[in-house]
Amino acid sequence: MTDQATGGAFSLNGRVGVVTGLANENSIAYGCARALAAQGAECIVTYASEKAERFVMPLAESMGNPEYQLVDVQDAESLEALFNRARERWGRLDFVIHSIAFAPLAELQGRLTDTTSDGFSLAMDVSCHSFVRMARLAEPLMAEGGSLICMTYHGADQAVENYNLMGPVKAALESSTRYLATELGPQGIRVNAISPGPIRTRAASGLKDFEALATDGETHSPLRRLVSVEDIGNTAAYLISDAGSSVTGGIHYVDGGHHVRF
Repeated sequence: MTDQATGGAFSLNGRVGVVTGLANENSIAYGCARALAAQGAECIVTYASEKAERFVMPLAESMGNPEYQLVDVQDAESLEALFNRARERWGRLDFVIHSIAFAPLAELQGRLTDTTSDGFSLAMDVSCHSFVRMARLAEPLMAEGGSLICMTYHGADQAVENYNLMGPVKAALESSTRYLATELGPQGIRVNAISPGPIRTRAASGLKDFEALATDGETHSPLRRLVSVEDIGNTAAYLISDAGSSVTGGIHYVDGGHHVRF
C-alpha cells in the first residue's frame, strides 16, 4: 500500500485489524482503537467478559463504531473465531494489537519467590503466550505484510518494586517479540512492543501500592507527567503506518522518559 493510496506515510486509510483487551475508557486498547480510527483504520475490538459489556458498549462511537467481539484468549475456539471473522470481513489483516495481561491477585501482590506453578503458568499463558497464538493465527492473513504489537513495561528489564510476578512474564513477552520479529520478518510482518509508563488502568489497579509508582512517574520522569492511553495509541498508529515500515523487534518506551531514571 503506497503513501499516495493512504494519504501520507502516517495515514491508516484502508488499513484493517484487531485491537484486543478493551475493558473501559481507561484501557490502553481504548486509546489505540481511538487513535487508529482517527487515522482511517477499521477495527474489530475485543473484550473479555459479559461483565465488561456495560463499560465497553458506550465507547463505540468514540472509536469510530468498530465491530465488537467477546473473546476469551484461553479458549482456542473463541480466539480462532476472532481471526475467522477478520477473514470473512476483510480477507486479510494489516495489524493486531495485543493489550491483555492477567495474574491472580494473590500471586500478583505476593513475592515472586512464593508464586505457585499454576499462578505463574496462568499469568504467562494469558499475558504472553496468547500473543504468540495471535501471531500464528494472523500470519496467514498478512500475506502482504502487517504489524503485530503488544504491551510491556519497564519491570521486564529492571526489578520494579511490587511488580513481582509480572516482571518475568513481561520479560518473556519482550523476548517473544524479538523472536517473532525475526521469524516473521521475511514475510514483511513487523513485531513490536510498546512499553508505557504507569497508567491508571484496570489492570494496573491490581498492583500493590500502584499509586506510589504513579506518583514517582509524575515527579521523577523527565517530562514530569504520566502518559495517557491516547499517547500509547498514537505510537501504535505510527508503528502500523508506512512511517514505521522499517521498524521491527523493538521495545518502544512511551513513559515520559521514566525508564531512564530507574
